[in-house]
Amino acid sequence: MLGISELALLLIVVIVVIGAKKLPELVRSMGKSARIFKSETKAMASDDDSQRDRSGPRVIQAQPGDVISSRTTDTEPGSGSVGTGPR
Repeated sequence: MLGISELALLLIVVIVVIGAKKLPELVRSMGKSARIFKSETKAMASDDDSQRDRSGPRVIQAQPGDVISSRTTDTEPGSGSVGTGPR
C-alpha cells in the first residue's frame, strides 16, 4: 500500500510531468470515461439478466379451439401407406 508521503511524491511528479494547467482537464476526462464505463457495465449486466430470463424452458399451452394436425408426410414412394409416422 502507498502511504501519504508516497502519494504526495507521486502527485508532485504528475504535476511536473503533465503540467498544472492540463491536470483539471485530464481529471475531468478521466471522470467522464469512468461514468461511461460504469453505465456500459450496468447495461451489459441488465442484458445478461434478461437473456437468463428468456433461456428457461418455454411452455406453450393450447387454447380452446386450437387444432393440431396429426397427419405426417413420412411415406415411402410406392408403399401405399399414408401417414405411418417416423420409423
